[in-house]
Amino acid sequence: MTAARTIMTPDQGTRAIELRTAARLLEPGVGRRRFLTVTGAAAALAFAVNLPAAGTASAAEVDARRIAEDPFTLGVASGDPHPTSVLIWTRLAPRPYEPGGGLPNGRVEVRWEIARDERFRRIERRGSVTAHPEFAHSVRAEVRGLDSGRLYYYRFRTGNWTSPVGRTRTAPAPGARNSSLTLAAVSCQAYHDGYFTAHRHLAAEDVDVVFHLGDYLYEYAVNATGGARNYTDRTLPAHYNRETQNLEDYRLRYALYKSDPDLRAAHAAHPFVVTWDDHETENNYAGEIPENDVSPEEFLLRRAAAYRAYWENQPLRTPQRPTGPDMTLYRRLRFGRLAQFDILDTRQYRSDQAYGDGWRTPGPESEDPARTMTGATQERWLIDGWRASNATWNVVPQQVTFAQRRDVPTDAFKLSMDSWDGYPASRQRVLAGAEAAGVDNLMVLTGDVHVSYAFDLKKDFADPASRTIGTEIVTTSIASGKDGADRPANWQNQTRANPHLKHYNGRRGYALVTLGTKEARADFRTVAAVTTPGAPLTTAASFVTEAGNPGLTPA
Repeated sequence: MTAARTIMTPDQGTRAIELRTAARLLEPGVGRRRFLTVTGAAAALAFAVNLPAAGTASAAEVDARRIAEDPFTLGVASGDPHPTSVLIWTRLAPRPYEPGGGLPNGRVEVRWEIARDERFRRIERRGSVTAHPEFAHSVRAEVRGLDSGRLYYYRFRTGNWTSPVGRTRTAPAPGARNSSLTLAAVSCQAYHDGYFTAHRHLAAEDVDVVFHLGDYLYEYAVNATGGARNYTDRTLPAHYNRETQNLEDYRLRYALYKSDPDLRAAHAAHPFVVTWDDHETENNYAGEIPENDVSPEEFLLRRAAAYRAYWENQPLRTPQRPTGPDMTLYRRLRFGRLAQFDILDTRQYRSDQAYGDGWRTPGPESEDPARTMTGATQERWLIDGWRASNATWNVVPQQVTFAQRRDVPTDAFKLSMDSWDGYPASRQRVLAGAEAAGVDNLMVLTGDVHVSYAFDLKKDFADPASRTIGTEIVTTSIASGKDGADRPANWQNQTRANPHLKHYNGRRGYALVTLGTKEARADFRTVAAVTTPGAPLTTAASFVTEAGNPGLTPA
């Protein structure tokens, strides 16, 4: 990756000095390997973000009855549905744009309820959980003992306040021969590029689960008028007008994003399954390698802060809780016999981008067989999971474009070194693993590129006549890239250069995928504008692929 030196504001420079100081204060002689251990990383992070040394029980208890303002400003969310359990989440923040969220530095008891009906007449489970200041007063409850394949409603209470009601679903029972599943795929919601109008439309869709494929937030500055939103009725605090660096920065940025009413509506309507891409930490980082010219230790402190804030602000279960700069985000969900979802992390373990990143001519560096997108452990986990799968559809929600994507229809083409094109040996190992495991219906779900694509996955991308072995559905952005266009400037070049590309559209929106026993259908939903609110929803294109006969055809 090309080293790029960033010009910092005085505040950013101060925060960078704090991070470097934290890295230096590790015991003498501690090297990078030691830093990556639990003790070294946790100690450095504690210094950098002023976490209490005594742990999560150190703060005094706050009398919730004395909370004078609504603490549920960031809404509610649910995620990672299992057959008999679901994870529900909220975060207390009476004043979300302030450091600390407007609460004292104490723990708060929060009660939760989950019911079969929206009016909570038939309550199935209830309990309580503690909101710790060390975790930004976020709370999560893993509610167990539920019926499989059922719709539920949930809410939280603390003091005299009650949260909005959320709706969620459990997954079908293991072995259930469920005949249909509808999912939505979303990604890339840059607040400063426009309104989250697509999320408002998504909230009204009848879907079983939403997969968020990364770039939930962006580290870039948001000015007082919200960038392209061009607010005239509010002024955002000055601390948003800088790049995120430390834990408080990331927490505040999540509060800004989650204060958006359209995003809150989508979370309240459906369970989400989330995975990150780069901007939740820093643009185009690769494993332990930053985009900018800083030391590895300093970057890992930043990564630790970003990962912690991500966990605090997402409906993730306990196994995903990070330790220092490490977080196990890849995981597997099953929805009866119909679908298995293998959610990938293509940022934390990847090799550095070849040839300094960007669009480059492929060559020995990018084609090195040792290069990996997933890391060896995650790659084995994915392929072993396919071997054990009995699902009709094996779906891989992940971040960056999987299919080959040439930029021009000539021999002088270039490929994106940040996508799987920059890691072709890694891609080939994955495809060979799917074939060896007998996966008949492989579908990859992708975000990142701010456009929607539909690809056939080929055994040999260099040969258009080679066998089609799966499909890839790439969802466009929610807001990133501003309004976009139906046909971006490179539309003709890319459609001519890639005969396996069946659809390309540059508007904002999301993808709906309905999995059935005989076929899958993908509908690309778009809105005409995000720089102004309230744009209507249209369907730009629809495709189907038959079970056992991979390849996309117009619906």
